[in-house]
Amino acid sequence: MSQPKKRARRTEQVVPGIHRWSVEDDRIGGVHSEAYAVVSEDGAVTLIDPLPIAPDALSALGRVEAIVLTAGNHQRAAWSLRKTFGAPVWAPLDAHGLEDSPDATYTNGDNLPGGLMAYHTPGPAEVMFTLWKERPRSVVFLSDLLTHDEEGTPRFVDSQYQDDPARTRVSVRRILEHLPVEVVCFAHGRPILEDGAAALRQALSEDSEFPAPAGA
Repeated sequence: MSQPKKRARRTEQVVPGIHRWSVEDDRIGGVHSEAYAVVSEDGAVTLIDPLPIAPDALSALGRVEAIVLTAGNHQRAAWSLRKTFGAPVWAPLDAHGLEDSPDATYTNGDNLPGGLMAYHTPGPAEVMFTLWKERPRSVVFLSDLLTHDEEGTPRFVDSQYQDDPARTRVSVRRILEHLPVEVVCFAHGRPILEDGAAALRQALSEDSEFPAPAGA
């Protein structure tokens, strides 16, 4: 099965309009995985890479109207929550390994529910996307590009778990070049709430496996 066995009981606010929940993920050695809910001003809720959670915890946020996946390997509890809430699942075009058919597909530059924009960021997988929300604060949802252990510098996932680790670094540099990064939300690890761009630059500068080119 694609989803972890454990289920969260509540969400916590990251910044106004963005909520997060986390579970200990038995599928990947007990590492904690994160999921997010974007709450629009009209009360519509968009779930991002949702993990198992008590349905009433999501209902308390508003009307769950869409589920967005950043990659095929982040389907998690999407299908069971689609059944619970009747919300359509949006998945990247040609996403690999989906256990059911999405209701809609997207590609680079598409506008998605919740005021999200899709930005193609391959590396961990060829079909992997960062999601960007511009307002009221600029938030990027990084999928598997980096993880964040507590308060330290974000780090790149071990190369053995990536399709093209060098390309992952290129994707992070492209994010810094093209998106204003303030808040960073990770698929694994706590969000960074201030000056996320500096944290991404620090991750690149401390990367010993694929050092940045001279002058980059």
